[in-house]
Amino acid sequence: MRRTALMLAIVLACALIADQAVLRAQPKGRETPIHHLENGFRNLDAAYAYPMMLRARKLLRRTFEGWPERGAPLTVLENDGAAIRANGVKPTVTWVGHSTFLIQLGGLNILTDPNWNDRASPVRFAGPRRLVPPGLAFAHLPPIHAVVISHDHYDHLDLDTVRRLVTAHAPRFFVPLGLKPLLADVGANDVVELDWWSHARLGPVTFTATPAQHSSGRGLHDQYRRLWASWVFGTDAKKVYFAGDTGYFAGFKEIGSRLGPLTLALMPIGGYSGWADHHPNHLNPEEAVRAFEDLRAQVMVPMHWGTFELNKEPNHEPPARMFAEAVRRGIEERMAPLSPGQEIGW
Repeated sequence: MRRTALMLAIVLACALIADQAVLRAQPKGRETPIHHLENGFRNLDAAYAYPMMLRARKLLRRTFEGWPERGAPLTVLENDGAAIRANGVKPTVTWVGHSTFLIQLGGLNILTDPNWNDRASPVRFAGPRRLVPPGLAFAHLPPIHAVVISHDHYDHLDLDTVRRLVTAHAPRFFVPLGLKPLLADVGANDVVELDWWSHARLGPVTFTATPAQHSSGRGLHDQYRRLWASWVFGTDAKKVYFAGDTGYFAGFKEIGSRLGPLTLALMPIGGYSGWADHHPNHLNPEEAVRAFEDLRAQVMVPMHWGTFELNKEPNHEPPARMFAEAVRRGIEERMAPLSPGQEIGW
């Protein structure tokens, strides 16, 4: 316990130094997009605040308070990928776990924030462990044509998985600004970097990077240096919104207005514990449903819950709160929670 306290005290001190470095960043000029800074990026909401010091203090408190019982783990459905590999026409979505989905659309097989690792961590021996196995084994994937990355946090950008994808599938990666060098380090050369509202095409599918309210950084000295994003991708007939990681902000309405109508919205509903009201970086279940309505999407699939040992809330709580809010708003039939491994058409 004494050694743990000492290590966390060092983290707190380093976090304070990192915070000061971020705060010194200044806008480059009037013609530069408002979310660009001299040494990185920022969120659109002027009231946004989620400093490293605050995060370190919460980690310290959780370490000494302990973690509550999570309840029964999620049920993983058997899926050998045979139907997915045989499909070439029908749009499908399969939840692998956390923020990893396999989406079939326009003849393409697309992965979001792929993570087949046992931990969401920079090291193999520590960090948030996986609570349930991936809903689809890596070996059972169909040929992957495109990969969408939302940001550089370890639970969303797993470089071991990227390396495996490059070797086995050689897909095209669509990433926010600043992430290309990370992927190049593990052999990914077909990488398209996009700023918010920029877009690129692969076959019949257009990929558009859209704003999100979050942060970036894989260590103490690269906080906010790389951009974070949500994504809209699809054809004229069907479009997917992939939120990545985000807090609630006014941008959802603008995304729906500019890029809608949206068919499917993949929305995070976990990671809000410790915040009585509005978490700056994550959606609580009620906010996720509200954001879904702001987007004017047709169907919502929840994500970012029950997969890794990241959040303090018990496993059953996020979907239960999501459904309660959807019932209150009269849209419960538009909620489509999946089990890991479950595939549905859309």
